[in-house]
Amino acid sequence: MAQQIDVRGGGASLRSAAPDFSVLDNAVWAALTGPHAHLAERVGRAARYPHDVYAFAALADAGDPAAWADLHTLVGPATTVRIKPVEQVPDGWEIVGGGVGVQLVGTALRAEPAAEAVRLGHADVPEILDLVARTRPGPFLKRTVDLGTYLGIRDRGRLIALAGERLRPPGWTEISAVCTDPAYRGRGLATRLVRAVAAGIRERGDTPFLHAAADNTNAIRLYESIGFTLRRRSPILLVRSPGTTRETTAL
Repeated sequence: MAQQIDVRGGGASLRSAAPDFSVLDNAVWAALTGPHAHLAERVGRAARYPHDVYAFAALADAGDPAAWADLHTLVGPATTVRIKPVEQVPDGWEIVGGGVGVQLVGTALRAEPAAEAVRLGHADVPEILDLVARTRPGPFLKRTVDLGTYLGIRDRGRLIALAGERLRPPGWTEISAVCTDPAYRGRGLATRLVRAVAAGIRERGDTPFLHAAADNTNAIRLYESIGFTLRRRSPILLVRSPGTTRETTAL
């Protein structure tokens, strides 16, 4: 794309060129072979995050049989794994679940720090997991905090809202785990945290984006209202690798 896109946040200057949107077509692979390569478990043209970090694997090319062979070597026989964007699987692989997700880009999002936001780390994981279990914003595991910056808002010491960084394809950073305790909704906490996380993303020169379930219309409507633009819909599959030993690994 040649047109300029205003990615200003908190007074930042206009970039001279638009970000490379094509990187987002296979965002998990781009992250695992880019800024998150230090976290990758990889065999040839297949890679995945550690099982306690993020629940996805990726292929360099979903149409390449060699990439599927590498994924089989990586995960082992009769193992379930989440993968996107993939629509079909080779013979021997089995689709055992899935859904449809949407990808939104924050090229018009206004980014600004939030004075009440605090940085969260490993010591906060039990509280984060509790909030995530009650609000279900998407997968969050014991070491998901290793993927980037996570910010929270507390009320009298209790964690009541959360947002942070997940995938990092070159030039982009995904905002994820956006959630608010049900008793505190309607106060704009999630929006303030999204803008605050985006401020850090913009500061290092990246552009924010995010994913949501296609049927989560309320969340999509909120994101669009604060400057995100719907870019694409894509399938998310839970697949089982060929084999006879049904030892399922939950990624």
